[in-house]
Amino acid sequence: MRPLIHPSIEDITVEGILHALSDPVRAAIYAELAVSSGATCSNFLKVSDRDIPKSTLSQHFRALREAGLIRSERQGVEMRNSTRCAEIEQRFPGLLPAIMKAHQAQAAGRMRAAKRKPKSAAD
Repeated sequence: MRPLIHPSIEDITVEGILHALSDPVRAAIYAELAVSSGATCSNFLKVSDRDIPKSTLSQHFRALREAGLIRSERQGVEMRNSTRCAEIEQRFPGLLPAIMKAHQAQAAGRMRAAKRKPKSAAD
């Protein structure tokens, strides 16, 4: 098994964080991890009412890990993930809360738009 790469806090960049969170699935995964005390990858097989294949999920977690947003530890056959919010907050104060607030506002707007959308005759 290959070792997991976790960048040092000095190697984490704003650009890397923004790139990792630019994908809506990764942003949703990170938002969920940020409010929990950690979770295994299998907790995210369904994200935003979409089924996510395990192979795709692995790629999302790798992107979050390589950006320095999460720390992953192997526990048997599972991978336990937790955020590095406290470390990142020290390096870039206010960055993650601002991104997460914008993510929540956008998700709420999408939900309101979906509720307003009339159902088609085929539904």
